[in-house]
Amino acid sequence: MSDSAFRSIDFWKSAIMIMPDNSFFELLRSVFGKIKTPFNKQQLINELEVFLLREDIQKNIAGYISPGDAKIIAAVAALSEPVPGELESFFSGELNYAELHDNVVNLEERFIFYRFAENDLSRLALNPVLKPVLAPFIGDSSLLLPSVPAAEAEIMTANDGTVLNDRILAALLSFVSENELFYKAEGEIRKRIIEAGKTVFPGLELGSLTGGLRALGLFLVNEDKLVPDYRHFDNFGILNPRERMEYCAAGIYYYHEAESSAVISPHLLRPHVYSLAVFIHQFLDTLESDRLYPVKTLKRLAGILERRSAKTWVGVLGWKKINGDVLIEALKKAGLLAPASAEYHRPGPLVSDAAASAPDTAAASAPVIAMDSGFSCLVYPEINYTGAIGLASILSIREAGPTVRFELSRESAVRAFDRDISAAMMIDLLKQLSGGRIDDTLAWTLKDWEKRYGEVSLRQGLVLSLSAERRYLAETAPLADLIRETLAPGVYLLAESAEIETTDALRNAGVDIIARRGESGGKAGDAYVIGNHVIGSYAGGSHTAGSQAERNPFTSPGAAIHSPGAAIHSPGAKSPPPKQRPPAAKDAENTGAIAGLNPGAQASTLIEGFRTILEKMQLNRAERDELAARIDRRLVLCETQLRDASVRYEKLEARGLDYVGKVNIAKQAIAQRAPVELVWPGRSAGKGNGPKEERIFGIPKALEKTGGEAVLVIVPPGGEEPARIPLGKISLLRRIKKSIFENSPV
Repeated sequence: MSDSAFRSIDFWKSAIMIMPDNSFFELLRSVFGKIKTPFNKQQLINELEVFLLREDIQKNIAGYISPGDAKIIAAVAALSEPVPGELESFFSGELNYAELHDNVVNLEERFIFYRFAENDLSRLALNPVLKPVLAPFIGDSSLLLPSVPAAEAEIMTANDGTVLNDRILAALLSFVSENELFYKAEGEIRKRIIEAGKTVFPGLELGSLTGGLRALGLFLVNEDKLVPDYRHFDNFGILNPRERMEYCAAGIYYYHEAESSAVISPHLLRPHVYSLAVFIHQFLDTLESDRLYPVKTLKRLAGILERRSAKTWVGVLGWKKINGDVLIEALKKAGLLAPASAEYHRPGPLVSDAAASAPDTAAASAPVIAMDSGFSCLVYPEINYTGAIGLASILSIREAGPTVRFELSRESAVRAFDRDISAAMMIDLLKQLSGGRIDDTLAWTLKDWEKRYGEVSLRQGLVLSLSAERRYLAETAPLADLIRETLAPGVYLLAESAEIETTDALRNAGVDIIARRGESGGKAGDAYVIGNHVIGSYAGGSHTAGSQAERNPFTSPGAAIHSPGAAIHSPGAKSPPPKQRPPAAKDAENTGAIAGLNPGAQASTLIEGFRTILEKMQLNRAERDELAARIDRRLVLCETQLRDASVRYEKLEARGLDYVGKVNIAKQAIAQRAPVELVWPGRSAGKGNGPKEERIFGIPKALEKTGGEAVLVIVPPGGEEPARIPLGKISLLRRIKKSIFENSPV
């Protein structure tokens, strides 16, 4: 366990010293009884330290700690001195506000917590004097982050659906390339595209995936078109498979967090995507592949890591607060979390696969595709990213689920020719990936299409080029009317807006292949490398580390972050999961028998022992009730605290017909601005299947008279509308103690 969970003892003493006098002396009297005068506050604090360091006292404090106490202690340590609201958010859905508040105040009274002011905020911290007692609870992350061994989850069914990976990325590239007309005028995906996506990508949400890749800059929107940025796809290959999916998860996250898909800007999102990818890398490193994690654990872990990460990233690259639900969904869509049931998840295969954290090899040593027909191929999972993207650049995707299948079509070949990928390059790539097993017919067809492609060429800028045997077309109507100027034999200039009319005229004349060289934005000399083969010029550079390092927007999430206090892993390092981090050696020595206690049994023994002592004491009813309440609240640590007690009875609750008691408690709570918890039949009482009690927690503001009856006005947490409850209808009114550190100087 790190010493960072505790501040110095002197710091703790200073926090006690500046408590309001009434709280300070009430706290000290609970330990020492009547305080003799004259007294010195510093000397009293020193005596308190000596008392808490006694072995028997520390053993009793440890014995009193319940599983609920231990969980709150671990949370305060994990959140690193939380401010108001953070602890409530952390336990949202598990502890209500009243329960948590009451437990925290009780832990303050038991000297386990203390508060101090920092930047006008009250922070909750662990008592360093009790470090030997608290260390075992801080070191056991299973208190906060429960999980179960995968072997114990026999009733759970695995999810065999399609998940994002390099093959699916390549399939998306091919799909978008042949379906660029993607959006309606209002920005929604066209119904035709959605239906085609359901057929090609069964079980995948096309909008989330394409939107996530837009956030990464891999796809760009041009009015109603979605077009690939081949340069970015090339750069994406410099990452290893796991890192690529971490970036994809970050992109999907920000796509879903965007107010609308129209506001997605890869340039503006880049620092946030990068910091989130690093966060995801760290988050996944804390999970174990052989355990199943409930959603609650995953969200808590994200919250703990976010608090640490935010300190590192703010002011460096920027940080946006993470939505745990959206993060988990993004990780599932990226295949980094695999659902085992509606509640439990486990790390995806890429997280635990060592090969997925290594760079792709330059070339496959065995066939990674199988030609299942003359023009169709099945893609094996072993294919690397470079090979998969190479296939997507020359083939059309036909199936992208558990089985991935591409097909060579005339349209896909023309798109490759448009990017200066020759037939010879395509044949060479297919031979390399298939182990030389391609049909001769495929090679002949590609060369024939390439020949015909060279015969008719429509260049960007609407320069029409016709081969010698096709120049007669320039004299036919309506093409002749579209030609503005003959630039050279067979080269004609057309109006910039005449692309559609020119294409229609050529097709009506019987031309079924029209070249559009240069539309991809590439330029001559730009080489794209597949394995050891340069197969075209659309990527704007080679697959070399030097050229990519200058322009690559993607940086390894696993790389070290060189900033003071960074809580990010170093390159390649994998931090042990929290549950594997043992306390420091000196803590282990000090905890000894304390760590082996049975908290429930020990607490019962202590309480019964002190109750026996109390029964033998000569006390009036009020004194006995007060000391019994202290025993029940686990404030009594030794017999002396009963024998020498300074008793001031304080009634905290009134029930049922005790109308006067409820009035007094309400008045006390209003005067002290102390929270109360009340139970009453509620507005729906008597309807349906009998009375339905309603429990309310809040700060009482006033006690009003309405028609001769007292009405309590109470404001629930969160600034909700005040509730007005007739005092006579309240079955339980309980005043909850305020923090003993409240109203300390700030």
